[in-house]
Amino acid sequence: MNLLQQPWLPFRMRDGTEKVLALTSIGDPDVVDFALPRADFQGAAYQFTIGVLQTAFAPQDAAEWRERFRQSPSVAQLQAVFEPMAHAFDLLGDGPLFMQDLDPLDDQKPTPVSALLIEAPGANGIRHNTDHFIKRGIGDVMSLEMAALALFTMQINAPAGGVGHRVGLRGGGPLTTLVLPANSDYSLWQKLWLNVINREMWRYDDPDFHDGRLFPWLAPTRESQKKNSEIYQKDVHPLHMFWAMPRRIRLLVDQTVCQCQISGRETTLSVSQYRTKNYGGNYSGNWEHPLTPYKWDPKKPDEEHLSIKGQPGGINYKIWDVLTFDSPNLGVRCASVVKHYQSIALKAKLNELPRLWVFGYDMDNMKARGWYSVALPLFEVEHSIQDEIVSEVQRLQKLANDALWHTRAQIKQAWFERPGDIKGDTSFIDLAFWQRSETSFFIAVEQMVAQAQHGDQLAPEQAQRWFEQLQRLCLALFDEYALSAELVNQRDMAKRIKARRALQGWLYSSNDKNPVRKFINDYRMTTIQDAV
Repeated sequence: MNLLQQPWLPFRMRDGTEKVLALTSIGDPDVVDFALPRADFQGAAYQFTIGVLQTAFAPQDAAEWRERFRQSPSVAQLQAVFEPMAHAFDLLGDGPLFMQDLDPLDDQKPTPVSALLIEAPGANGIRHNTDHFIKRGIGDVMSLEMAALALFTMQINAPAGGVGHRVGLRGGGPLTTLVLPANSDYSLWQKLWLNVINREMWRYDDPDFHDGRLFPWLAPTRESQKKNSEIYQKDVHPLHMFWAMPRRIRLLVDQTVCQCQISGRETTLSVSQYRTKNYGGNYSGNWEHPLTPYKWDPKKPDEEHLSIKGQPGGINYKIWDVLTFDSPNLGVRCASVVKHYQSIALKAKLNELPRLWVFGYDMDNMKARGWYSVALPLFEVEHSIQDEIVSEVQRLQKLANDALWHTRAQIKQAWFERPGDIKGDTSFIDLAFWQRSETSFFIAVEQMVAQAQHGDQLAPEQAQRWFEQLQRLCLALFDEYALSAELVNQRDMAKRIKARRALQGWLYSSNDKNPVRKFINDYRMTTIQDAV
């Protein structure tokens, strides 16, 4: 079975039906999306196909990029460009196998294939019967197609896995950001092509499809149990980032008819076990994976740049700046595909603004706490003013963070006699705050971007409106969580009213050193200076 030549991926067609087709069908205008049974597999299918296109079919310049965006290639065209590297995408046979160790690992004991699923309980969880919420047996038998996706998903997201079981090139559980059209009826080709970077913007040598520096499974594993065995960006071809292989794995394929527990389809080629060995590729240093944003201390630019990871509470506008802007002076760098869209691809003149699809696992070391997938706005901002926009966005975010902190603190003050000693989970307050303030935030940012295009900042009345909405939200959350409960006695009531007044005191402070007052005064002062 070959992943570039044979039908294996389920696609959603324009008429709502699903078909299993070869990857060369992605140029068909009637193909509108993948149709995978798992959200992480859906994201992995996008990353796999974008990697294939960037490796085999990258446009030379912006003009060629625009031409291919408007006119998708035929099946025959894609067959021709995929053929030279098809040998690296076999799943069966004696030669190198896709994303698998060149060594068959015959000396290793088999592991259940369900362990490739990142959220699956580990051996200790099964042994001690602690898999209460994420159950065992969720993928004991997979078709070869689904096992290939599980393998790829593990390699690109690999979390910490015990001694010598290396994390992915982007760190364990990285966030992925893709540019998508606002209208979901666009063809799959257009959705994918928005995330392919032209060779003028991303310069690299033509890849050698037979080189292990590009596809690591074509060469013996660079084992990492000894010092100085790390793999740095300079050691491999830049496109290696799409195909990084931190885990040493060999799938064990059975030729028996059974039902895949992932897709529900009958299959004649199945996988129930695999072999694995520790001390695979140990990726180290700074990388610039084209699908992931990074952040660092701008005062220490030489220190390691950290990929943005999923965190408890989900993905919201408090990290929107690093997801969408490229401002090295401020220590943020969006994914290269987002930067490419901002600087080149917007010239394709889409009829409507695109959206940013952000997805990934929230990992606690080896344990998956959740999977997040959200769509956020993506504004057209010239690169020359991005530093200014990021600075203003961070001011809005800081004010929101301060407001949330004080709201949460006073709610706890109303609830408990000694709130500092309470360790319970109050993340539901944070979640409500971020969700309910999101629309107001993006309205303010939209106004800010429009003002910046004319050389102006967010107007004082717009800043005032944003803050007034925060004031109302903070008091509403306090009343909902601290005053709506049944009050036991007058003393309890007095304590809660005192906490509300303290929150009001912060929100409506006239002290110029208060962050609230300083936020408004700064905008007013800027306007006065501009007038002078």
